[in-house]
Amino acid sequence: MRLLNILVICALVLAASAVYKIKFDSTLQAERVTRLGGELRRERDAIAVLRAEWARLDTPRRIQALAERHLALQPAEPMQFGDFDRLPPRPPAAVPPPSGDPIATLIAPFTAETTGSVPARTSQ
Repeated sequence: MRLLNILVICALVLAASAVYKIKFDSTLQAERVTRLGGELRRERDAIAVLRAEWARLDTPRRIQALAERHLALQPAEPMQFGDFDRLPPRPPAAVPPPSGDPIATLIAPFTAETTGSVPARTSQ
């Protein structure tokens, strides 16, 4: 009977230590979850701050002020814009492009003399 009592007491001590270990591990995990929640909250706050800063930096008024301050740009003149009917005709292809290359068929009609300029408007 004594042996049985000793075995039961040992089993109770082992069970108590197992319960204590589980409680200790769960407490550590709860602290870790709390710490990660705080880190997540800080990261979300940092993202919100960065988005607000991006919105401030991306405003057209600020970009316009920077362009006026740092670039020597002139206003666009109405004569700089043209219509498609004022474009010069496309020159004929000097060398037929190879049939197997689709990029060459797009590039071949353009020669060294071809430019993208629009002829000046003549007074009528």
